[in-house]
Amino acid sequence: MEKLWKEEQKDGFRLIRNEGGKCLGLSDGSRVKLITVDGLAFKDFLGTGELAPYEDWRLDARERAEDLAARLPIEDIAGLMLYSAHQRIPADGMNGPFSATYGGKSFEESQAEPWELTDQQKKFLTEDKVRHVLITELKDTETAVKWNNRLQALAENTGFGIPANNSSDPRHGADSGAEYKGITGEPISKWANGIGLTASFNPQEVLEFGKIASREYRALGIATALSPQIDLSTEPRWMRFADTFGEHTRLAVEMTKAYCDGFQTTEGSADGWGEESVNTMVKHFPGGGPCEGGRDAHYAYGKYAVYPGGNFEEHLRPFSEGAFALEGGTQSASAVMPYYTISYGQDKENGENVGNSFSRYLIGNLLREQLGYDGVVCTDWGITHNTGKTEEEFAGKCWGVEELTIEERHLKALEAGVDQFGGNNDIKPVLEAYRMGCEKYGEEAMRKRFERSAVRLLKNIFRTGLFENPYLELQKSLDTVGNPEFVKKGFDSQLHSVVLLKNRNQALPLKEKVKVYIPDRHIRPYRNFISILTDDSVVTPPGKKAAAKWFEVVETAEEADVAICFIESPISVGYSPEDRAAGGNGYLPVTLQYRPYTAKKAREESLAGGDPLEDFTNRSYFGKTNTAANEEDLDLVIRTKEQMKGKPVIVSVTVKNPLVFRELEPYADAILVEFGVSPDAVLEVITGKYEPTGLLPLQMPADMDTVEEQDEDRAFDMRVYIDSEGHAYDFAYGMNYSGVISDERTKEYGRK
Repeated sequence: MEKLWKEEQKDGFRLIRNEGGKCLGLSDGSRVKLITVDGLAFKDFLGTGELAPYEDWRLDARERAEDLAARLPIEDIAGLMLYSAHQRIPADGMNGPFSATYGGKSFEESQAEPWELTDQQKKFLTEDKVRHVLITELKDTETAVKWNNRLQALAENTGFGIPANNSSDPRHGADSGAEYKGITGEPISKWANGIGLTASFNPQEVLEFGKIASREYRALGIATALSPQIDLSTEPRWMRFADTFGEHTRLAVEMTKAYCDGFQTTEGSADGWGEESVNTMVKHFPGGGPCEGGRDAHYAYGKYAVYPGGNFEEHLRPFSEGAFALEGGTQSASAVMPYYTISYGQDKENGENVGNSFSRYLIGNLLREQLGYDGVVCTDWGITHNTGKTEEEFAGKCWGVEELTIEERHLKALEAGVDQFGGNNDIKPVLEAYRMGCEKYGEEAMRKRFERSAVRLLKNIFRTGLFENPYLELQKSLDTVGNPEFVKKGFDSQLHSVVLLKNRNQALPLKEKVKVYIPDRHIRPYRNFISILTDDSVVTPPGKKAAAKWFEVVETAEEADVAICFIESPISVGYSPEDRAAGGNGYLPVTLQYRPYTAKKAREESLAGGDPLEDFTNRSYFGKTNTAANEEDLDLVIRTKEQMKGKPVIVSVTVKNPLVFRELEPYADAILVEFGVSPDAVLEVITGKYEPTGLLPLQMPADMDTVEEQDEDRAFDMRVYIDSEGHAYDFAYGMNYSGVISDERTKEYGRK
């Protein structure tokens, strides 16, 4: 039969183009040979000279996955169940959890190229059989391409040739330097974050973002997005608030669908899947938003989610009506991540209060059976690891199962219905869990259980075309990542997210070339994302440098025509080791105001409690006081107002959580809020180059009393602040330069 394929030599790999079929990539010198069937080329991973079903790209993903899963030794399935810890590429200049070596030396000592594989990456790929890799920092696009091709070549020549399914936390935000996201070095387009996208009230823009972001991801070798974060943000103090789509359920559902459809869909594909698709891993089931008192479950002091309003089922709707009911051909998000939290009191069958990934009721009964979800369930990172020695330590998060061994935790999660363990490169505890499972259920049953997970995991690799061609062409990637059209659309999304709250006497827009004073900020030490105490710091706002493009920036208020204060919402942590050491329970209020706040309306008895590190169960902070680390942001605005002697004061607030504007608003002539965009986007609004269109995707509370009185699981249950102009800072409120916005969006999603 006539040969229906042609071969091209690329940099480090060969490209085989099948006429009317899939394009194959093979590394130079690969042990994998080609076989020709019906004139078409296929990879002979098994080296038999015969075409096995999993090697046949004409078959559907499930059939191929089932064939391969049945062939795999338990060790290889266990490797599929692992999801690597965070990988920095290169792993340079750093000691700690993300450090690595090159030939036994540090990156700097080794003089390795930035795209070389670390010793640890080689080990977990070949010895631990890891095929799911989480990428954080990338030096640049060239590094990403060359590292990916080296990783994939090693995977191709190991075992059954299963390619690596690389992934990333969100890396398109203008705030991608946020502590838990790592730092992106590649020139990827920068968009508004989750709550910022919601401020546009435009799901179509989110769909466009997904389509563009997926192309850039695939050009970097990334085939799985650990996003979107679709928790309903009904608790205003939660530190993950800014990455959600907000608390309006229907809008969150529509945003979820748009995001997942955009990322997962390859245009022109019969089932939506293909080489342009990126798997989405929606998080965090069953909704991580209602953490008691706003304390986050990355820490033992925040392990409990509570439902005083009885709204547990409402938090499922972004999953059941959004992620699992997509408009496009892929139909459902390909993976789900449960949150660290213990969904307190929600297990109606077994009465267990354990972390969500350990709950047979939440995963096995609710997610798998009632909601019918058959995609991958991957734990959040580090839930099988041991906890720290203190409540605030950033360590393992095995909430509710602290007394179990690491191996027993793996088995319990498997029994619940989990497929994969986030942040675990080590195969040994998974193999031991298998052995214990064989003793408990029998080897046949345990083998079937492992194969079930293997099929789910392999489907996501087959559907994205990685088995055919996981290799990248450098020039194509350079042309895609940071493409000017993509960058412009990303910047436009930032503009659309900026919300004008106040504009007394038409203080905005400002004329270009006026004299502008922009004061520095002072932030006191606080415990950051990894619970390390920050330094006392004086911060020059990035907007000061950017403003030189538009204005004459002066150093004193006396010289200025107008002042712009760049500040952020109050920074606050709801736990104090110092309070605990002094004999207290350690718990403090998370405050959304700048001045010292005493919790006189807080619960006297917490709804949930109990921890091996505590000899009490009451986590109440009633009557205790906390102060924002950036309290002086408020002083800065007040002082600037005095110094300006009646000249306009513009305040731009970076909002990570709702805040109490009562302290701040009287001293500002105009107020803009943004959710982590570039200073240039704010300045284009300030100058009127772009007239603001954003709407508040959240409520701004009238005071901290209403924050304490609201239910963590209930949406829109706060009294909102009304400013000196008579405007209520409620959901869907925003202004343009003509006044309060009233349009199709406010009619569609507004609450009145």
